[in-house]
Amino acid sequence: MSATPVPPTPEPTVVTLVGPVVGAAPGDGVEDADAFGPSDPFAQAVALLPALPPDDPGDRYGLRVLTAAWLRGQRSDATRRGYYRDLAGWLDYCARTGLDPQAARRADIDDWSASMTVTVNGRSRPPSAATRARRLAAVSSWYTYLQSNDATDRNPTLLTRRPSSAQIAASARKAPTLSPAETARLLDTAEGRGVELGTEAAWRDAAVIALLFYTALRVSAITGADLADLDTEAGYRVLRYSAKGKGPDGRDYVRLDGELCRVLDAYLAVRADRSPDGLCPPGALLVTTPHPYDAAKPGGKRLTQRDVTNILRRQAARAGLPTASRLSPHSGRRTVITTLLGNGVPLAKVQDLAGHADPRTTRGYDDTNHKLASSPVTDLTRILATHRTRAGSGDPT
Repeated sequence: MSATPVPPTPEPTVVTLVGPVVGAAPGDGVEDADAFGPSDPFAQAVALLPALPPDDPGDRYGLRVLTAAWLRGQRSDATRRGYYRDLAGWLDYCARTGLDPQAARRADIDDWSASMTVTVNGRSRPPSAATRARRLAAVSSWYTYLQSNDATDRNPTLLTRRPSSAQIAASARKAPTLSPAETARLLDTAEGRGVELGTEAAWRDAAVIALLFYTALRVSAITGADLADLDTEAGYRVLRYSAKGKGPDGRDYVRLDGELCRVLDAYLAVRADRSPDGLCPPGALLVTTPHPYDAAKPGGKRLTQRDVTNILRRQAARAGLPTASRLSPHSGRRTVITTLLGNGVPLAKVQDLAGHADPRTTRGYDDTNHKLASSPVTDLTRILATHRTRAGSGDPT
C-alpha cells in the first residue's frame, strides 16, 4: 500500500442504482438467457462500478457477473440499493489508490475505514458508527460471495475492527416519536385540510398520515401497496403487504379500522372522480396528483419514500409540531409502538403488529419511561413487606 496519505473517501456520486436497475427479482426473467449479457439491468449497474475489470467473454464466474449475481440475490430493492452504494464507496477507494480489489488485505480495509466520510448539508464529516459498520458489512458480504465462488482467496474485512453494538446504538439517530396528543393533532390537521379543501392531494396526504400512525407499517409497505391489496379477512378490512424478511413472496396483512378507513375512502372517492368511468385505475394505492398548471404531468405515479417524508413534514409543520423538520416515515412506526406499550397493550400483541421476530426489537422502539412506573420493584416491595419485621431503621414490630 502506498505510503502517500490517502485523502478521505468522497461520497460515490458517479455511480447510482435507480429505477428498473434494482427493480428485478427472481422470476422477472433476469435469470434467463440475458442474465449474463448486456441487457441484464444488474449487469448494467455493475458496469458503472469503478475498479472492476471487464470479464472475459462468456465467463460465467467473472468478477462483474458474480457482483451482479450477489446484488440480484439480496432480499429487497432497499438492500440492493444500500449494498450497491456501499460497495461503490469501497471500489472508488480502490480505483483512487490503484488497488486491485481481489488483492486487498486488512490494512487496505482499515485505511478505507479510517478515511470514510459522509456529506451533511454540503459539508463532509466522519460517518457515524452505524454507517461505518453498515459499509463494512456490505463489503464483507461481497467478499464472502466471491470467496464462495472461488473468485478470491481472502475476505480482507474479517479481522477489521468494527464498531461495537454499544457504539452503534449510541450513534444511531432515532426518528422522533410523537406523544398521543401530538399524534392526534397531526391526524386532525391532515384530515381537517382534506375536509376544507376537498382536493385529491389533501385527502391523499391525510391518508398517508393515517396509514403511518394507525398501522405501524414500514414506509416500503405503504409505498409498495396497490389498490388490489385492499381486502377483507374474517370480516375485517385489511391491507395486504410485502413483509420484511419473508422473501419476495412473503405477505402479511394489517387491519384497517374506522378512523383510517374514513380518510382512505374519502381519498379514493375523490381520486375516482377524475376517471372517466368513475373508478380508480388499477395500480398503486397512493399516487401523485395531476400538476395544476402542467398538462404534461398528469400524476398517477407511485409515491416514493421521499414523497411520504415530505408529506409528513408539511402536515406536521401545519400542526405546529416542534419536531416537524426531523420527522421521518419511521416516526410513525416508532410512535405507534411507543403509544401502545405505554398504554398497557401486551408486548406480544404489539410485536405481532410490528412484525418483529424478537420481542427485544419491539422493546427497542419504546421511547417512554412507563417501564419505571410499572416496574415490578414495587410489587416486590409489597410482597416482602408482609414478611418483614423491620421497616427501615426502626425497631422490630
